Parts: sequence; C-alpha cells; structure tokens
Amino acid sequence: MAIWDIKERYKKAMANEIYETRGQRALFGGGHAPASNVIDYIEISTAGNAIDFGDLTVARQGMGGVSSITRGIFCGGNDPDVNTIDYVTIATTGDATDFGDDQNTGQWKGGSCSNGVRGVWGGGNPAVNVISYVTIATTGNAADFGDLTAARFGMNIGMVNSNTRGVMGGGGEPGHVDKIEYITIANTGNSIDFGDLSVSRVYLGGASSSIRGLFASGNTPSITNTVDYVTITTTGDATDFGDLSAARNFCAGASNTSRAVFGGGSTPSAINIIEYFTISTTGDATDFGDLTGARTATGSVSTGHGGIDLDTVQRPSVTYMPGSGRALSAGGQEPGNSSHIHMLHIPTTGNESVFGDLTAVSDCYGAAFSSVTRSVHKNSGGGYATTVDAVEFQSQGNAADFGDLTAARENMGGLSSATRGCIFGGHTSPGNSDVIDYATIATMANFADFGDLSAVRNGCGGLSSSTRGVIGLGNTGSEFTNVIEYVTIASTGDVTDFGDITSARAQGGAVSSSTRGCWGGGNAPSDTNIVDYVTISSTGDATDFGDLTTSRRGVTGVSNSIRGVFWNGYTAPGKVNVIDYITIGSTGNATDFGDMHVARDNANSAADNHGGLQT
Repeated sequence: MAIWDIKERYKKAMANEIYETRGQRALFGGGHAPASNVIDYIEISTAGNAIDFGDLTVARQGMGGVSSITRGIFCGGNDPDVNTIDYVTIATTGDATDFGDDQNTGQWKGGSCSNGVRGVWGGGNPAVNVISYVTIATTGNAADFGDLTAARFGMNIGMVNSNTRGVMGGGGEPGHVDKIEYITIANTGNSIDFGDLSVSRVYLGGASSSIRGLFASGNTPSITNTVDYVTITTTGDATDFGDLSAARNFCAGASNTSRAVFGGGSTPSAINIIEYFTISTTGDATDFGDLTGARTATGSVSTGHGGIDLDTVQRPSVTYMPGSGRALSAGGQEPGNSSHIHMLHIPTTGNESVFGDLTAVSDCYGAAFSSVTRSVHKNSGGGYATTVDAVEFQSQGNAADFGDLTAARENMGGLSSATRGCIFGGHTSPGNSDVIDYATIATMANFADFGDLSAVRNGCGGLSSSTRGVIGLGNTGSEFTNVIEYVTIASTGDVTDFGDITSARAQGGAVSSSTRGCWGGGNAPSDTNIVDYVTISSTGDATDFGDLTTSRRGVTGVSNSIRGVFWNGYTAPGKVNVIDYITIGSTGNATDFGDMHVARDNANSAADNHGGLQT
C-alpha cells in the first residue's frame, strides 16, 4: 500500500520538482514553410528534438495559442485568412478537432494569453484592436473581450501571463511599437498600459512563469536576437534578459514553471531551431533541439505556463487510488452536443475539472456505469447510435471504443455491479425501447441481450447494490411513469416489480450506497427538486428524502458509500451549472457542492465507488 511521505513531498517542492509529471509538454502548431498543418511536441524539462503530434484542421500560420493543463487551442491564422479555432488534448497525440470560430478572419499575428479556464487573444493583421476570448473546457465561437489601447498586429506569439493577468507586447500600428499592455483574464474589458519593451519591434515570441514574462526576437525592422523580461504582477518597462543564439523573428514561445522555450522563426528563411532559457535567471539561450521541420509563425501551447495555477491541480505524491471517489461526467449539451469529460472528487466539495474527451460528441442522458477502474459511457454521437466508450479512471485523457449496443437508441439509463454493467430503455426512432443490454466491464466487446423492462420508456435512472439493480423514473411516450423495478445483475431475464416512486417523472439522477438508493430531480413535465429513496435489498414504494437545491431535469448522479452528488441539469429558461449533494444514509435537503465549468444538461456520469462496487 502506498503512503504519503510528507518530508519527501516538501523536499520536492523546495527543489521545484513537485510538477515532474504535470505541466511539462509544449506543442508547436502550423507555421509557414509554406503553410503547414503540422503539430510537434516536446517535453519542456528535457532537451531533444520535437516529435510529431498530429495535424491541425487546416494548414495556416500566425495563430494564437491558449491552453489549460489538459487542452490546447489554436485560434485564427493565415494562408489564407481564417477564423478557425481548433483544439487538442495535450497529454495524448492526434489530430486537432474543430472548436468553433473566431470573431473575424483578421485576428492573426496577434498576441495570446490564458489561465487554466479562459483563453484570450488580441490584435491581428491588418491592425485591429479586437480582443477575443473562449472558455477552454468548452467548445463554441469566440466572444468579445474588449479592446487593445490601439489597433496593431505582430505581438508576442506565445503566452505571457500569470493565472490572473495576461500581458501582450510589441506589434505594429503599422509602424513598430514598444508598447506593453495587460488585461485581467477573468474579467472582460479593455487593456491597460503596462510599460515599454527595451526596443520597438514586431513579430516577437513570448513565454512566462507565473512571475516573469519573456519577450524574444522580432523585427525592429532589422531582425533581432533581443530577449527582455517583465515582472507580470507589476507594471513598468522591460529589462534586458539576454540573447537568442541568432537573430530571428516569428519564433513561438512556451513554458513550464521554470523554463521558457522558443521554437522556429525566420532569419529570414524558416528555421527549425528550438532553444531555452531558465526564466528566473538572466543570460543567453541554450540549444534545446529541432522542430520536425523548418517553419516560422507557428502557434504554441503548453501545460505548465504561468497562467496555470498548478497548486489547484490534484498532484498527490502517490498515484490515483481506485475507489477513492473519482467521478466522471461525459457528453451532454453545452448548448451544442459535447464530447467533453469532466471530473470531480466525491468526498470533497469544489468545482469540476477537465478530464478528457469521448470519441465523439454525445447528447444522450444517463447511460453510464462503472467498475472500480473503468467507466463505460453510451456515446450517442449526437443522435441514435450503438456506440459505447470506455474511460480509465486513473488516466486523465480521452475515451476509447468499448463496443456496440444490440440496438441504436438514446436517453437511456445504466447500472452495474463490480463486473457487469447494464444499459436499459431509451428512445429509438420513432418510439421508445424496453431493451436491457449487458456487458462485462473488463472486456471491450459488444453488448448482449439481458431481458426487457416491463414497458417501453426513456429517461429512466438506475442504481445498484453489488447484486441488485433498481430502475426507476421514465417516460413511456404517452405518460411519465412512477414504476420501480429490479434485476439481479449477475443473471439475465426480465425485470421484477419493486414498487412505486413518490412522483412520476423522467430524467432524474440516481445515486446509491450498498443499501440505499435515491433519485433526484426530473420533469413531470415541470422540472422538480424531489429526492426520494428506497432500501435496495427490499421491495416497496419510495419514501420522500428531501429536495435538491434547485429544480431541474437532465440531471445525473454519482456516489460513494456516504455521499450522493447530483450533477448537470436544465431548468427554464436554460441549462444550469449546479452541483449539489446529499448524505445517502440520512434524509434532508441537498447542499451546494460546487460549480461546473459551463452549464450543461443530458450528460452521463459514473464513479469508482458507487453502491454496486461496495460489499
């Protein structure tokens, strides 16, 4: 059994080694030599040549780059001018996926910055004063943030930011300028004057820790090797830091907590050079390695730049422990159909965090189950489908294909023991389904027929002990139902009547310990805050438990042996970002748990210690 070594953790923290497995990867995307769609990656704390990561959705140069600890976003670009925004999951490799569109097609050769939640970029070519932003964990079009102090282009390529402030330097109006200005990333509004660079220049690169930002290279109009720095939390003019190995412009910057790397650029011919600086010191660049090819004006993102507060990211000195209360919510609508997987830790309270992505966007409700190591999610692909995904709880990455259901449908429910999972009911075209499918969770394979519900219905919710699965809620197509029925998970066969729920409704969340199960929320057809419960080992009607903090439908539930958490939802006039919880062994109203990154509904959720996994 692994244990915490507090002394060792302290020593690592003092030596700045606490992030050795997080915040180390940087990506360089696109560029011109000619226009490229190539994405390369490096591990910042080491040195060596870049490795192929995948491809952008379209070849282009002069992009902005913003990122969280898990996701990188490349925005805008030229060859020709595009308003494309696409994203990658940084910890994996693979091609980029469409994120949305920028506000216009002129925002290339601008400056960018981000914290772990919001990405911001400003300026562009021809000179504009527009600042745009996106929420990194979502998808969708960029929104207006505010304005620069003046229209300009060719600011720092790469992020110069703390987790609260973004700093953009240099550019052209169209003449070369030495301006530095800043924004507060969490708030929209116009930029504010910060100070001046050591020399007026355009087409420079930027990188930073949370304390210090570096501005490197550029055109004065002669190409330069100048590097200068600012202290991000203050204001004032930049100070000389040192020099690159050779004069160039259009190099892109990325960073972790201690090291800034700059890749590519032109002398004026495109080059493949990567070199680095230790941010807390001053001095000239050191050779790092080479990009996979010579190119200039690439976009860059990294997982440990100054805008990411790594102290808010879970970094235990032992590996993730299965059954510790990790819960995942996948898919849903944000408002468009989503592929995102989000995570929370049931024993604590707090906001969700980003985990990874499904294999495709999904809008289905409630179809998920799990063992102590793997969660399985029905992935509708944005409509009727048989696709099912698998996610490993210990990873923080993307889903893999699990297999297929026996029939295409959506809006189903799921439940499981430690070894077997069932998916039941749902909506088909044109009606509803009574089908129950099952699979062995440890085996990636297609589902098999288990039996049937007592009637067709969609929007039902399942909960379980280690032996029994209980199914409640639903809509038959003509009416909401109050029916509760059960199956013995290890066998196959049709359901048996259990009793009735306190109020007929559909699309509520289900949670359970090994002995008690609860359903919360739903619609009938009005949205409700009802929570009711049953004793799983018996049969009989449900009993009132209490109320959720807000009435909603499209809610999903996750639980451990003590606590049930209700996640996601919709209540008129729109989706909510509410997460609340109950103590399953008691009765009473729900308590606020935290917030989602973005309001959504119709996701499907699973946890690594629900009632079906307890003995």
